[in-house]
Amino acid sequence: MAPSSLVYPFSQPPEPGQLIQVAPGISWLKMPLPFALDHINLWVLDDGSDGMALVDCGVSDDLTRTLWSELLDGPLVGRRATRLIATHFHPDHIGLAGWLAARLDVGLTATRSEWLFGRMLWLESDPDYAANQADFYRSLSLDSALCDEIERHGNTYRSRIDAVPPRFEAIREDDVLTIGGRDWRAIVGGGHSPEHLCLYCAEAGVLISGDQVLPRISPIVGVWPQQPDEDPLSAFLDSLMRLRALPEDTLVLPSHGLPFRGLHARIDVLAAHHAERLERTLESVETPATVVEVMRVLFPRPMDSNQTVFAAGETVAHLAHLAQRGEIVRETGPGGAWTYRR
Repeated sequence: MAPSSLVYPFSQPPEPGQLIQVAPGISWLKMPLPFALDHINLWVLDDGSDGMALVDCGVSDDLTRTLWSELLDGPLVGRRATRLIATHFHPDHIGLAGWLAARLDVGLTATRSEWLFGRMLWLESDPDYAANQADFYRSLSLDSALCDEIERHGNTYRSRIDAVPPRFEAIREDDVLTIGGRDWRAIVGGGHSPEHLCLYCAEAGVLISGDQVLPRISPIVGVWPQQPDEDPLSAFLDSLMRLRALPEDTLVLPSHGLPFRGLHARIDVLAAHHAERLERTLESVETPATVVEVMRVLFPRPMDSNQTVFAAGETVAHLAHLAQRGEIVRETGPGGAWTYRR
């Protein structure tokens, strides 16, 4: 998705393990990721003369631990961690939370659902978890070999997580964190994850948007095996409209891509993207169609197994939203496969 009317105050990101100040008291660091999306942005907020609040952690792997160690022994040496904040439970955001919390002797702050989901998935090892995953994707008519692979691999979430701490401080919609003498208001959204946390500081004119608003890509909004009847797209679109109430010139600090200004324009593009997807989805079920058949309309390019799983989740999200609006119905065939029709 091409950006629309966005202004990028910084043309280049920091090198891994380096800091760039993006606003007074707010620093940006970048960590590599072992995925197609190859980086995550993390934020360091000054909190008093020697304090710092950290927003997001990076994934749990040796390279990220090494880069964090170099930072803590170098540019951040002597700084006292006052908070460790996770925007949501995905591995690139909370993966090193346990390691950082122990090293820095700091507690985790997160919304309740994000901590619960992350803690649950990190602890999950029962075989019924893998069976439920595979059964869900079989109902979407995914290739049987891929479904067997999903069941065989089981819980892959744990491989990217050091530990999700056993205790946390819950943050809720409109709660205010005072960091460095400035108030940061919690804006909690759904769709990409259950209760994704954004933080807005009116005094600084800054929004830490996490994955809810990204400058160049649309965050994944999918239906997943744990909640097969959910309508996450409704929650995501509602979140966009609430974020649109912030000033247009807000400096947006996203988890991926460059910081930017042009919040309203970007939200309008994201909303239009999903409107177009919904229209194409509706057209694709003029005659009854499986999820895979609709997915091939929305995602015609070749995809690997991970991309196929994400695409299937996104496809179901658009189908579920149309079903919630009463425009289509879902039926289950004799073999358990879902089909949709107008």
